[in-house]
Amino acid sequence: MLLSEIIKELDYRLISGDPVVEVTSVEFDSRRVVPGQAFVCIRGFKTDGHKFVEDAAKKGAVCAIVEAGREGFDEDELKKAVEGTSCVLVESKDTKKALALIASTIEDHPEKDIEVYGITGTKGKTTSTFMLRNMFEVSGKKAGLIGTVCNIIGGEKITAVHTTPESSRVFGMMRALRDKGVKNLVMEVSSQGLKLDRVYGLKYRAAAFTNLYEDHISPEEHPDMEDYLNCKLKIFDDCGTAVVNADCEPADRVIAYASSRCRVLTYGIGREADFKAENLRTERIGHVTGTRFDLTGNFVSGEFFVALPGRFNVYNALCAIAMAYCAGIDEASMREVLSSISVPGRMQPVENTLGLNVLVDYAHNAEALKSAIETLKEYTEGRVITLFGCGGDRPKIRRYEMGEVSGLLSDYTVITSDNPRTEKPEAIIEDILKGINKTTGKYEVEPDRTTAIKLAISMAKPGDTVLIAGKGHEDYQEINGVKHHFDDAEKAAEAVRELGGAV
Repeated sequence: MLLSEIIKELDYRLISGDPVVEVTSVEFDSRRVVPGQAFVCIRGFKTDGHKFVEDAAKKGAVCAIVEAGREGFDEDELKKAVEGTSCVLVESKDTKKALALIASTIEDHPEKDIEVYGITGTKGKTTSTFMLRNMFEVSGKKAGLIGTVCNIIGGEKITAVHTTPESSRVFGMMRALRDKGVKNLVMEVSSQGLKLDRVYGLKYRAAAFTNLYEDHISPEEHPDMEDYLNCKLKIFDDCGTAVVNADCEPADRVIAYASSRCRVLTYGIGREADFKAENLRTERIGHVTGTRFDLTGNFVSGEFFVALPGRFNVYNALCAIAMAYCAGIDEASMREVLSSISVPGRMQPVENTLGLNVLVDYAHNAEALKSAIETLKEYTEGRVITLFGCGGDRPKIRRYEMGEVSGLLSDYTVITSDNPRTEKPEAIIEDILKGINKTTGKYEVEPDRTTAIKLAISMAKPGDTVLIAGKGHEDYQEINGVKHHFDDAEKAAEAVRELGGAV
């Protein structure tokens, strides 16, 4: 397309150059720029895309979109950066929104042909989206997935970098879905995705709000809970039906905001809701630990079984059911999916014939670890053995808190390495010990994670639960900037086989 046609969508000012030039695609990362692309300067938390205008121009970018509110980088400096190239300079009021608008235009507006189902919230997004996407597939309706664990486009799994990618990637994946004849997209919509306009221009057939916790309050994410909530509420600004957890703390405010914009359906366990779970009872079928519950309401009702442990997974199931209802998915497909659901790194069971309950979970902070251990104690006849480490180059308080939580709640703890990054594993473990030594909990230390996993499973007896926490779906261990392949579920399966408990 011609740049002159593309920028008609923008609130722009031409700084220099002739906009009658062909544009092949759009890019925001100067390292990935190839000839013919439009380069959009995005100001991030750690770097500013305006620094790389010269680099992009030299690589063949035909245009650089700069932001009107940029700090520094005056026009003369920018003109000098593209001097000697044919790179056109265009100024836009908001380059994040410009990136979305340009991507949508270049990809021929795939959002007009794809029904989008978005799920936001602090916890539960990954599990709920996997449940919902599987319900689509089982019912015979193809659906793509964008989220934390991976992106699934036309059956192809693509590694995910962010929970919600930049808008150019989102529209590119939507175009690929349309080209493959897929008409539905299920996606995790993070607060950062909403705050930074990564989903600008999308309309949701249905959007869900799961809950709100303080996990993302930091200088680089949200300064306070008010900003965090307000960002998440943006998902309902262009939405057909809002699906809200009636039991979450800000439920009344979320419902009030959403109801002024679209239809609202609620789900929950405590308060009255359109999709309400009652009579929850734990159940184990073979190696699968889950919860059976009765669903009441005017839309879907009857008995359901979710093959994941914990009350929070009942909430995830309710969210998926309500969203599936909005998509016109039949109840049989809902039940089939929930009865056999397995989500990578989210209470993921490791099959075995040893009589053990071995689970891999992403719990990587104190609150998540506390929730996981307390849940598993409800389902465990014997001991709960918890294995975890903590990531390097992250706040040390997380190490103290996780150590204390495991010491207080676990019957036994195996402390090991996680992603040490640039820190020494031994130093991280020392910090964890400061927390666990505040308790009387029994533990031992094994820095090698492979050996630690084998140790934890070998000491377990029939009826015990082994929780392998911290890394979940991650398939690597990062050491000194290098990512080495490492998958907790694979290592646990190897340990089971070595112990004669075939998987």
